[in-house]
Amino acid sequence: MNENYDVIVLGTGLTECILSGLLAGEGKRVLHMDRNEFYGGESASLNLSQIYRKFRDGVAAPESYGRDRDYAIDLIPKFMMANGAFVRMLTHCEVTNYLEFRQIAGSYVFRDGAISKVPANEAEAVQSPLMGLFEKRRAKNFFSWIQTYDQDDESTWQGLDITQVTMADVYKHFGLEAGTQDFIGHALALHLNDDYLERPAKETFDKIVLYSLSVLRYGKSPYVYPLYGLGELPQAFARRAALRGATYMLSKPVDALLFDDDGKVTGVQAEGEPAYAPVVICDPSYVPDKVSTGAKVIRAICLLMHPIPNTDDADSAQIIIPQNQVGRTSDIYIAAVSSGHRVCAPGYYVAMVSTVVETDDPNAEIEPALNLLGPIADMFVSIVDLHEPVADGADDHVYVSKSYDATSHFETVCDDVFDLYKRVTGKDLVLKTWEELQQTQAEE
Repeated sequence: MNENYDVIVLGTGLTECILSGLLAGEGKRVLHMDRNEFYGGESASLNLSQIYRKFRDGVAAPESYGRDRDYAIDLIPKFMMANGAFVRMLTHCEVTNYLEFRQIAGSYVFRDGAISKVPANEAEAVQSPLMGLFEKRRAKNFFSWIQTYDQDDESTWQGLDITQVTMADVYKHFGLEAGTQDFIGHALALHLNDDYLERPAKETFDKIVLYSLSVLRYGKSPYVYPLYGLGELPQAFARRAALRGATYMLSKPVDALLFDDDGKVTGVQAEGEPAYAPVVICDPSYVPDKVSTGAKVIRAICLLMHPIPNTDDADSAQIIIPQNQVGRTSDIYIAAVSSGHRVCAPGYYVAMVSTVVETDDPNAEIEPALNLLGPIADMFVSIVDLHEPVADGADDHVYVSKSYDATSHFETVCDDVFDLYKRVTGKDLVLKTWEELQQTQAEE
């Protein structure tokens, strides 16, 4: 392995695999290693035996659950916005040929003790129990403003310059009730908490537009999901990177990072062998001395034998429990998929509950979500620290990704990819527009 590379990447989490794919596509000589025997790291999908080895110290799974190969259970819950940056990233990196997707059947929000579908069109909005008659009129005025707003045409602003006013100012202008604000801010804009209220309204405006465009793309819900689990995503990027010359090594423990006298990284040593590169990209687990620990996230993987109640027997769903509905600071997320997504045996469903830990009793914090699931056949709970790099990597050329947060969508992962790419290359990652992607596909 005593060779020189342009970049060494440690860990095959999704963020790292996207970066190696991007850099290999630009002609960089990439070496990509992982201590695990499988792709994905913390974003892997495991079969039934692997799940039991990880969470139950090797206790065998009940035979009644079916065949091992029928399962690909995600360790983190993430869906893709159909019109979001992540789907554009998949297409930009030309990895969609390695993947199959299925739409998530419905998007739901918990309000006033009940699960309600997030309206996907005007007809559903009229019938939705989320708002009363007068509030629906006020909300209609708000969404009409969203649809007609043009930053270059002040006559469309209604006195609200979204780059200057806060989202709290916008809600006040339209007279929207607190429950409606919860629905808009958390179920549509997908904010983690209410901090967004005092930030410029443009941030929330853009998120609502993204949600709306994603719903319009396929109908029913804004989310899509890969067949056979999220573990297919890093593998797809890895396959594409390998075709572009990247070298992959699994089951390769890293002994240490190597540095010169000036403190700049020169490579890594793995199982006694050196490999050299002026740049190292890695997940936080490889450099615990270069990350800070902030919040904790609790995740509960729940195996069900029925669809989640009160979701019209949907085979898949996202349910958001806004913080204010359960007296918290952070939202609680439920992401559910089924055998139709090739992640579990026929007749079974997988629901994952996740949230930021706020108390000394994390298990009690997710009870409001667990109570919505009905009988649970089996449950696997993890509580993990969220890590962030303490430096940007400019001094030592070691660039560290962030941990995966509690959200059930990939937009925050995309933010980290954009940030890492700029730190490593010194330039912005510019994805092709939908029009450019369609033109490329037409030419092919």
